Amino acid sequence: MASCARHPFSAPFMAFLLLLVFLMTPAQAGETIILQSTTSTQNSGLLDWLLPKFTEKTGIRVKVVAVGTGQALKNAARGDGDVVLVHARKAEEAFMQAGHGTLRRDVMHNDFVIVCPKDDPAGIAGSRNAAAALARIARTKTRFVSRGDDSGTHKKELALWKKAGIDPRPESGTWYLEAGRGMGATLNMAAAMGACTLTDRGTWISHKNRGDLRIVVEGDPALFNPYGVMLVNPKRHPHVKEQAARAFIDWLTGPEGQKLIAAYRMNGQQLFFPAHPGGTQ
Repeated sequence: MASCARHPFSAPFMAFLLLLVFLMTPAQAGETIILQSTTSTQNSGLLDWLLPKFTEKTGIRVKVVAVGTGQALKNAARGDGDVVLVHARKAEEAFMQAGHGTLRRDVMHNDFVIVCPKDDPAGIAGSRNAAAALARIARTKTRFVSRGDDSGTHKKELALWKKAGIDPRPESGTWYLEAGRGMGATLNMAAAMGACTLTDRGTWISHKNRGDLRIVVEGDPALFNPYGVMLVNPKRHPHVKEQAARAFIDWLTGPEGQKLIAAYRMNGQQLFFPAHPGGTQ
């Protein structure tokens, strides 16, 4: 008599099928990962647009910690997160070189703009040279609100002041004001005080409390604003949910995530432009 173990519906065969199903089911489904990200991705509404679609597809939930880029990188370096989405290329490269991350990919870009009151107190409207515009703001002592929070926007602002050959920080509290807050709050402060500030275009488009502020400087290549996503090093922080985090990075930089980034609109305007329109896969 043939052994029952050879029958296609025998107990060993069924056990094999169950194991196969288990192996084919994403182990990360139902997990929650922590995303350290910037206030600009949160304030612009982009994450509210993207993350539910990622969760619907994968079952992985994403908890967002929205802070400035500098703080997001510090948090991630301590292991307080699984993924980082920020916008300060040099700081991102330093993060990777220090071994805090094991994977980095470009995600998207937009640009920065300088906004000022409509009466243009510094006389810089229409300029396409951001550093020269800041130099004129300093010369005329036009009020300028800095985020002052080590965010990607703040890092860009300081780089532009350096390019202009000016350090405005000794003037803090006079015409140069340091908010120490996120982009939305900084724009609110600038609008209330009739001051200029540097903002990412995504937050500017979505911001509703503009007062009499308007864009006065844009189009300078130095205002380019790229975003990158990184996986926190699981060897340094064993609690990092590597597989779920990789799934998020793959989705965000793949065809579906990139298409959704391109599709996101606010007031009829595209806020972000995908780095890989066809996806990285």
